[in-house]
Amino acid sequence: MDVMTGVERMTNILQRKPVDRIGLYEHFWGDTQKKWTEEGYVKQGENLVDHFGFDMDECWPFNMVADLDFIPEVVEETDETILTRDGNGALLRRHKLHDATPEHVDFMVKDRRGWEEHIKPLLNPERRRINFEAYREAKGRAADRNRFFVWSGVNVFELIHPVCGHEYMLMGMALDPDWVRDMVDTYSRLTVELQEILFREEGYPDGIWYYEDMGFKEHPFMSPTMYREIIQPGHVRTFQFAKSCNLPVIVHSCGYVEPLVPGLWEAGMDCLQVIEVKAGMDLLRLYRDYGDVLSFMGGIDVRVLYTNDKKKIDAELEAKIPIVKGKYGYALHSDHSIPNTVNYETYRYFVERGLELGKYSA
Repeated sequence: MDVMTGVERMTNILQRKPVDRIGLYEHFWGDTQKKWTEEGYVKQGENLVDHFGFDMDECWPFNMVADLDFIPEVVEETDETILTRDGNGALLRRHKLHDATPEHVDFMVKDRRGWEEHIKPLLNPERRRINFEAYREAKGRAADRNRFFVWSGVNVFELIHPVCGHEYMLMGMALDPDWVRDMVDTYSRLTVELQEILFREEGYPDGIWYYEDMGFKEHPFMSPTMYREIIQPGHVRTFQFAKSCNLPVIVHSCGYVEPLVPGLWEAGMDCLQVIEVKAGMDLLRLYRDYGDVLSFMGGIDVRVLYTNDKKKIDAELEAKIPIVKGKYGYALHSDHSIPNTVNYETYRYFVERGLELGKYSA
């Protein structure tokens, strides 16, 4: 088979059709690129997608914060952290010395009344929520390089918990499910309305990528029944809009989400991404159970890369790649973002060895 472009390769992988090799994509913590730049491996400001020749690229063009006019307010600052209030009324603590997910400290919204008074009235499909220029530039850049280009953003679960926190959201799912259903309905409608505006004016991407972390270690945040009753309707609306545009849907979900996979597939997911090993996810089991209907990206234990030991990397890749490439529906990616404890030479070896194992014979 002739060498394929990134667009051709990822299009086929997401449909489990023959390709020349497995796909390639990755995410990195900002500290990682900073380290590799200081060490001279990466040029200042260089795009790692270009540097490693990934098959796809993405753009996150929507601002879904409730109050677009709110200027983040610094509440407290130390040498190591900064505490701010955002346009959702939430207090977030960020680390100043290294990259990390912000800690959610407190919330203005803790129940239905807070949602209806402070947040819902502000969630309108205003054009200023869309970064048209960023989308246009990223789409053009991907097209110039024959890369598969995805619109990316968060879906309903990841839109709701920054407003009220996991605790109040999950309590609401149990004690006031109609409140959470209203949030799901509001955010899914807003997402589709904004996508309609953007795609009508700037053209369609090649696919849709939703970030939707719905699990933690060894458990999802909800039962499959609760998922189907409360969260899935929002996924059906957003995933099926993508399908109406002939766009495949990739879902990134950290944590243990295997019990939710059937419901995600029912909603219209084409590819499950990240597949976090340390949370209990098993790429080979998922491939065995769902490889006929789903594609996969990830599932390679990033903790093995922490060791910077090529023999251990070989063992991890050799145990998985020859199997999961079998139905043409796999793209190489770690099971999380690459941290700065991974040496540049280690990651380069991971890519080269993974793609070597992921080639298909003519």
